[in-house]
Amino acid sequence: MTSPTSPTAASATVRGAVQDVAGRLASAGVPSPRFDAVALLAHVLEVPHGEVERLVVLGAPLPDPAAAALEPLVARRVAREPLQHLTGRAAFRRLELRVGPGVFVPRPETEQVVQAVLDELTGLLESAGSAGSAGSAPVVVDLCTGSGAIPLAVKDEAPQVQVLAVELSPEALTWAETNRSHLNLDVTLMLGDATLDPRSTPELAALRPHLGAVDVVVSNPPYIPLGMVPRDPEVRDNDPELALYGGSADGLAIPMAVADQAARLLRPGGLLVMEHADVQGADLVARLTAAGPWRDVVDRLDLSGRPRYVLARRHG
Repeated sequence: MTSPTSPTAASATVRGAVQDVAGRLASAGVPSPRFDAVALLAHVLEVPHGEVERLVVLGAPLPDPAAAALEPLVARRVAREPLQHLTGRAAFRRLELRVGPGVFVPRPETEQVVQAVLDELTGLLESAGSAGSAGSAPVVVDLCTGSGAIPLAVKDEAPQVQVLAVELSPEALTWAETNRSHLNLDVTLMLGDATLDPRSTPELAALRPHLGAVDVVVSNPPYIPLGMVPRDPEVRDNDPELALYGGSADGLAIPMAVADQAARLLRPGGLLVMEHADVQGADLVARLTAAGPWRDVVDRLDLSGRPRYVLARRHG
């Protein structure tokens, strides 16, 4: 039974619940307390976020069943369980993805990685149109796909493009398959190691027809340096280690192995788009530039001004 002193019992209105829950989350160090409070209310009330804000303005009462459902969710968020695990949802560009234990929760910064892919595709499609040739659809491959956020967002916003994706974790791939089915988007998903040569890897056989012909390879690979523990409890205690650690002291062993795979897949002039940690931009640019297959290697900032992803073109 809910304690009479708990925030949800003391709050007879949606406004009071938002205020109380936000205060409780702020005290626990949650970085976005009011947003999370509104999201939890929206979840238990089964309404959009905007409707919660409308109910706040109206001073609407909070139904008892919603108050009862809210309290355990608030306690779990206070313990720094990810908001997306509590609601089972993660917003990503135009999509609402299903997420939970066993899969990396997509971050807002990665939406800009998708935008870089879409910008490249726009140029390719415009060039094809101006040439007056129907041609074949551009091909995009996502390596280390996790929940499927990147390939599904690309397919959603560029439906004429062929999209394939690879994920090593069976648990994560199950979430990606769930999202593909829920969103009804035609993306080819493969369970396998994104760094292995498809010519000798049966589980990556769907990539073989595209070797040397892919237009864009995109990846948000594991890149946290070994021995470095993430500060945020949501990441440290909940995101799967397989999706976090980059396999070396600088965190770039797996990203560079993914880049090797991208070099096999891309056509001459094809584009690699790869996310990285904000401290890795210069090192990753230097490593790719020295690797041989790449030209025009540049780093790009996210909306907060931090280095976030690298662009590189496949040499002819």
